[in-house]
Amino acid sequence: MMKLKMICVALGAVLLSVGAAQAAVTTEEAAKLQTTLTPLGGERAGNEDGSIPAWTGGITKPLPGPMLGDIPTSIFADEKPLFQVNAGNMTQYSELLSDGTKALLQKYPDSFRLDVFPTHRTAAAPQRVYDNVAKNATRCSTTDGGYSLQGCIGGTPFPIPKEGVEVMWNYLLRTEAPSIEYRFKNIVGNSDGSHTLATRNEISFQYPPFYEDATPESWSGEYALLRFNTLEPPFKAGESLVIRDSIDQKNARQAWQYLVGQRRVRRAPTVAYDTPDFVASGANYFDEVQGLFGSLDRYEWKLIGKQEMLVPYNNNGFVGAPLKDALSKHHLNPDHVRWERHRMWVVEATVAPGKRHAVPKRRYYVDEDTWLVLLMDGYDAEGKLWRTTQVTPFVVPSIPATLIKTATVFNLQANTMSVIQALNDETFKVVPRRPETYFTGDAVAADASR
Repeated sequence: MMKLKMICVALGAVLLSVGAAQAAVTTEEAAKLQTTLTPLGGERAGNEDGSIPAWTGGITKPLPGPMLGDIPTSIFADEKPLFQVNAGNMTQYSELLSDGTKALLQKYPDSFRLDVFPTHRTAAAPQRVYDNVAKNATRCSTTDGGYSLQGCIGGTPFPIPKEGVEVMWNYLLRTEAPSIEYRFKNIVGNSDGSHTLATRNEISFQYPPFYEDATPESWSGEYALLRFNTLEPPFKAGESLVIRDSIDQKNARQAWQYLVGQRRVRRAPTVAYDTPDFVASGANYFDEVQGLFGSLDRYEWKLIGKQEMLVPYNNNGFVGAPLKDALSKHHLNPDHVRWERHRMWVVEATVAPGKRHAVPKRRYYVDEDTWLVLLMDGYDAEGKLWRTTQVTPFVVPSIPATLIKTATVFNLQANTMSVIQALNDETFKVVPRRPETYFTGDAVAADASR
């Protein structure tokens, strides 16, 4: 029977801080990152029955076989599933499944299943990230009620989290390459099982805290810069969006949009939270991109604990599958999605007093080894499950890191899905970083006028 590890906090503390900066962990606690914990904060040991092995360093060397840009697409290709979970036997594995996973098994009993493979703890990061995390553990803290940070750089800010909001910051500041470029498609799955191309895009992402010369003193606080250009369909070709995200809640997101029809760049303050994502034809909300995208301040974040779960993992093979094979009518094709058993932090989000959001309650499942959001369940105002997200992580040894881009959001009430940033049949490259002036509205305007 699965064990739920409840996280203990100091007497009198609360799960979400309000007010002044919250202290980091003690030097003695941080020392565990060299002994019982991995350098990013996961438990080094395996579980009792051996179904989760010990962490031994992850994948850090190039892998042979086919590549999608810098993504090897055939890791563990010779392995067979240990077992399958379907609508008929799901009760046997109930404690390992999220509400959303159960709902999909029940909703599509003839087509949706989990192929569960041996667990591989492939998570790794560059040594400079490990060094930063060891320092972050004792110097990084939250401010503004948990919605801003200080004292961090280039790695997991809270490898030994005490609060739910710290786990979510770990996700937002997850390990990335300093600069990447890729192309992707957004696909809308309609209620009748048909699929529609929303957009095809090319995108540049830059992550300033992971610059080799970044320090807590020199870093501006902007943790992600992106700029993309729409390629298809023809009536949207040429549209652009620039976003700059910051750890400072007073200036959490800046965004600019270029619309071909208007031939001008304008500020885009609504590209956030529960605004329907126009890049995906409105089939998901902006903050559902990549599992979670943007500021944390609409919610209060409660740390439920850690538990063993079946989650999508090591899905390089899914990324490498042709798009026509990767999708089934109402969900991802189970033949190409790898599920494994891992320990997950569970964080519950409820709308904060005085705030609003279309999804009043969410539950996030965050991997202990990578701090990636792999599953999310969203509930309506009556507490009924409404939405669920599956994220398909993949290993990039050249960084090294485990990354996520594709997130699939299921609207269980409308019987639709939105496949966001599908990399299938596209490309993904780690590239030299650009001048940060590239990620501005002025740069988009200048390029558009040529």
